[in-house]
Amino acid sequence: MKIYTVPAGPLRANSYIVTENGKDAALIDCGGEEPLAFAKARGLCIDTVLLTHGHFDHIAGCAALQASGAKIGVPKGELSLISSQGNLASAMGFAVPPFTADLTFQGGDVLDVCGIQFTVIETPGHTRGGVCFLAGDALFTGDTLFCGSVGRTDFPGGSGAQLRQSIRKLFALEGDRTVYPGHDAPTSLEYERRYNPFR
Repeated sequence: MKIYTVPAGPLRANSYIVTENGKDAALIDCGGEEPLAFAKARGLCIDTVLLTHGHFDHIAGCAALQASGAKIGVPKGELSLISSQGNLASAMGFAVPPFTADLTFQGGDVLDVCGIQFTVIETPGHTRGGVCFLAGDALFTGDTLFCGSVGRTDFPGGSGAQLRQSIRKLFALEGDRTVYPGHDAPTSLEYERRYNPFR
């Protein structure tokens, strides 16, 4: 499994292109159109976008990806957020081109995208319906877990108590994983278990 990190959108949020065969790919989050251009330049076809949550800096490129033929997957708990003021776009002076959800999912679901199995883990706290994705030894954490930090809980729908529970759920996963967060550098689950001040 090959993972490409593509910073995208006005806040340069991390989008992750994941491919097993070097041709077809899944995309984790899509803050802008950069992942589409990146994929085309490398001969990759993005089949499905999987969103961790509905804030604008992680969804603003979805309309362009959908127009290119990609399916958009949205956590069930975030469906209302993606098209509401709660996505924070207008508050930050940005706009999100409209798109629709082609599929939805919830915690415990296993999604088979381009030959890769993504297990959905519900991790509310940053938003009410946020999720993480586990694929092999890779853990895509959106804005739930960062290197040495965690997601903000002061936006509408945020909850510090829920986020702490979600972090404990991630730390309870067996073994070590490479953590691919929605912002900043990758880390490892074992490092965060030991050193994250929110552990």
